[in-house]
Amino acid sequence: MGKYDKFFESEEVLEESLNPNEAIAAVAVVTAIADSSIEDVDAELLTDILWGFEIFDEYSDDELLEMIDKLIALAEDEGVGTLFNTAYESLDDELIPDAFAAGVSMLVDEEDLRIPRGKATLLKKLQQALELEDDEAKEIVEEVITAFEEADDEDFLEEDEDLLESMSSQPIYESPAGNFTVPVPSSLKQGAMIDSQEGIVIFSDDVGSLFRIDYSSLPPQQMDDMESVGQEEYLRSILLNKYVPSAIASNLPDTTVDYTEYLSDVLEGAYFALVNMPEGSTVPKTGNNGTAVKCDAYRGLLAFIDGDFLYIVSSQRSFCDGETPTGVKQEAENLKQSIISFVDTIEFN
Repeated sequence: MGKYDKFFESEEVLEESLNPNEAIAAVAVVTAIADSSIEDVDAELLTDILWGFEIFDEYSDDELLEMIDKLIALAEDEGVGTLFNTAYESLDDELIPDAFAAGVSMLVDEEDLRIPRGKATLLKKLQQALELEDDEAKEIVEEVITAFEEADDEDFLEEDEDLLESMSSQPIYESPAGNFTVPVPSSLKQGAMIDSQEGIVIFSDDVGSLFRIDYSSLPPQQMDDMESVGQEEYLRSILLNKYVPSAIASNLPDTTVDYTEYLSDVLEGAYFALVNMPEGSTVPKTGNNGTAVKCDAYRGLLAFIDGDFLYIVSSQRSFCDGETPTGVKQEAENLKQSIISFVDTIEFN
């Protein structure tokens, strides 16, 4: 099952129907929940955003807030997918663009006036669930961002145009095992390369940027082992006792693990490690004697399970030309967030 299927592919419907305005607002509520969680949805913020839509002109703030509160309660009690399915069935064809615009508005970063690239998969899934063609969807996204821009009196950012183009043109990598698809990271610069082997795909460039996905299916015995020791200990052991020694330290004997952390609220449980790799970067530098040596690097590793597969996703930061780390905790936090943002773009099947 894909990451967002439970939100947009339900077959259940609510016992009570929704009127057209409620259905449009419900699409916004479902999108906001899919982007974070029910607990993190701010009803007042949703009200402020939706109040700018012409279809809600006749609503007072209190009336619109009451509607949003009702829809969030239905999502909690009946299921987010059930709410979306009911909303979709309550919408006439001419209202589908309004519903998509309401959902898109939940994904705009109001500070930067753009849709973060990490939300591109969710944006595409919403478009597909509402059965919109690419051209129409791109036009609606442009209109929504322009509306935010006009409200904030700021210039439309070129980065948004890049995102709109990437919705249809950004290269997509599909695992040979069929267990995931992922857009090729747009942050890669000159010399961008894809190296795919059995159970591994590596995205890299000439300036040291690297994203890597290691994956393997979990047989029933390993699932039983995980249940017996607990997910945290299982992931810790896989990462520190098996992966780091075999995939990294075997080639870089001076490798050390400088930081570890279990993230219970990420991907239903994930284990993160920061690995210090002296001369372990993919980027070379010239040594004092004129010979080429590799730069130092930190690599962040995130181990987690999705479906029947174990994943270890990693990213790397290189230190060349006298650059030094900012500190273990800060480097760990930066790489952790970089990996999580990359994982957000992965569509698991």
